[in-house]
Amino acid sequence: MFNPRYTITDNLLANIKRVYTLVNELNNRRFPHVVLVELEKTARAVSTYASTSIEGNPLPLTEVKKILKSKPAHIGDSEKEVLNYNKALQDLNEKLEKAQVKLSLDLILKIQKQVTVGLLPKFESGKLREKPVVVNDPRTRKVIYLPPDAKDVSKLMGDLIGFVNSSRDKIDSLILAGIFHKQMVIIHPFMDGNGRTTRLATKVLLAEMGLNTFNLFSFENYYNKNVTKYFQTVGEFGNYYELVDKVDFTSWLGYFTEGIIDELLRVQKLLPEVGISPETKLQPHHLKILEFINEKGFIADRDCAKLVNRAKATRALDFKKLIGLGLISRRAKGRATYYVLKGK
Repeated sequence: MFNPRYTITDNLLANIKRVYTLVNELNNRRFPHVVLVELEKTARAVSTYASTSIEGNPLPLTEVKKILKSKPAHIGDSEKEVLNYNKALQDLNEKLEKAQVKLSLDLILKIQKQVTVGLLPKFESGKLREKPVVVNDPRTRKVIYLPPDAKDVSKLMGDLIGFVNSSRDKIDSLILAGIFHKQMVIIHPFMDGNGRTTRLATKVLLAEMGLNTFNLFSFENYYNKNVTKYFQTVGEFGNYYELVDKVDFTSWLGYFTEGIIDELLRVQKLLPEVGISPETKLQPHHLKILEFINEKGFIADRDCAKLVNRAKATRALDFKKLIGLGLISRRAKGRATYYVLKGK
């Protein structure tokens, strides 16, 4: 039986309250679908870059964005790792939007298979490990942790998932997600892809809180800012069987909730102040412009003239408003001027 040890500190309580306040503020804001589509795409790229970077993938964010956009046919392992993670994240987001997804071993195995397909032998992809593994310090490459024996992995995963599913009405969702995250890292159930799979599976528990902001949210981004601290806090040092009764989740839960706050604040700054006042509210002609750019990639004034029944001077004000709201950017000058979605 899994019975985690942790203390509800004043700091942890304050963090949980702050998270729910920020989430409510974000969920109360409404944005045009075309805006959310672009923001979600950006969030997936950031999550993909951060989560693979944590594990040592050398590709910078700019390169990750290029790969996700072009999906090249001939790629190395680093590129495949990026494409795999992004596909797994995209599929997970789609499932979460359509229906509530319950955490299960089958779901975790499917996630691991997606992130490791083509990178591991088939008999190790989508399967719990049958061999011993060790955890190395990413800087020195020295062994710092010996996870449980392969023969114990299935029971430990069953105990963890059982604990999560039976504790939903007793333990705060944030605490539950944090406990799951650390314990799965401790179990280290796969030959490879443990960190990536854990972070994706944790998103399922966070989404169960009813947070529709999480498609715009990349909690992996916080960990990637200080990978050393992440590994030191989420992991353990020594032999599993010698430390299993001493593991305390308190410090990790503080760090875990701080990371979510940090990322929610980043998302809050990123989101345009659309619809909050008459000056910022988008009208149907603004949405037509945004939808045209989303479909075609750009818009020039001549395109806009055919799209909306508005005078040239008024169209100029429409473009100015969308630029001011941080939704589009201007390119070129004079007659060659055209507009693209912000960040393109």
